[in-house]
Amino acid sequence: MSILKVEHLTKDYGPNKGVFDVSFEIEAGEVFGFLGPNGAGKTTTIRHILGFSKPQIGSTTVLGMNSWTEQDKIQRQLGYLPGEIAFPDDMTGAQLIKQVAEMRGIKDMSKADMLIKRFELDPSGGLKRMSKGMKQKTGIVCAFMHDPDVLVLDEPTNGLDPLMQSIFIDLIQEEKNAGKTILLSSHMFEEVEDTCDRIGIIKQGKLVTIVDPEDIRHADDKIFKIELCTSEDYQKILQEELFFILKEPDKKQVRVKVCDEDINRFIEMLTHYAVKYMSEDKHTLEEYFMKYYDGGNSND
Repeated sequence: MSILKVEHLTKDYGPNKGVFDVSFEIEAGEVFGFLGPNGAGKTTTIRHILGFSKPQIGSTTVLGMNSWTEQDKIQRQLGYLPGEIAFPDDMTGAQLIKQVAEMRGIKDMSKADMLIKRFELDPSGGLKRMSKGMKQKTGIVCAFMHDPDVLVLDEPTNGLDPLMQSIFIDLIQEEKNAGKTILLSSHMFEEVEDTCDRIGIIKQGKLVTIVDPEDIRHADDKIFKIELCTSEDYQKILQEELFFILKEPDKKQVRVKVCDEDINRFIEMLTHYAVKYMSEDKHTLEEYFMKYYDGGNSND
C-alpha cells in the first residue's frame, strides 16, 4: 500500500527553477531515498508533501490524505526534520522539546529521553548558542519522539560528526524494522546507499530515475583493477581487446570493464600473464549518480 504519493507534481518558479512533473510512491515500511545536490528540487518537493506549498499541477498525499487540504491531520502522524533548522533564540533545547511534546500531546517522554542519551545531546543550553550539530540532534529528537508512522527527513545528518552519522543510520534501520515509512532526502551517497530500499534521483527539478541499490551493486558489467608483475606484461595486456577505464604505466596497473558474459574468457586470458594483484571494484551509488550529473546545479 502506498503511504506517500507524489503525482505529476509541478511548481514552476521561473527558468529551470522548481519541480516538473515529479511522480513517485513510497510503500508502507519502505525507506525511499531522494538524492540530488543542493538546488535540485528536493526541498521544493518536500514542502509540497508537508502542505507548505500548493501545487500548480498534480498532487501529493500522505496516508491517503491530500497534503494541501488536510495538512493538519497529516502533521499529527508525521515526523519532519527540515534541511535548514530555524529554532527560536530565546529557548533552551529542553524547553523546545517540552513545548513540542505538549503540542503533540505526548505524555510518555521515554523515546525522547532515549534519543537524547543516544545522540549525547545536552538540551539544557540555549538554542541560540548551540552548534550546528547540537541543533541537528535537537531536531532529530523533535522529529522522532512521538513515534510517527511516517518520517520526512531533509538532509538529516547535516552538521553531525561521523560517529553521530553512524548512530543515525542505525536509528533509521530500527525505524524501518518497526514498519515506519521514511522519505530520506540527502546528497550523501553513503547515507542513502546504507539505508534506502529505492532511490529517486532528481536533476533540475525532474525525477530522472528510480533505482534499487541492489541493482547497482549487481550490475552486469564488472570492473577489475589489475597489476602486472613486469613492464613487458603490462605492455602486452594493452594490446588485448579490453575496455580500459584507466592505465597507469608507472604502477603497471590497469582498470578494465568486463561484461558478465565475457568473464570466463577474461579469466582465461589472464592465465597468460604474471598478475601481481587483481581486485573487483564494486559499483557504487555515486558512480551511478554521476551518469546523470555533470556537476551543474539548479535552484530549489
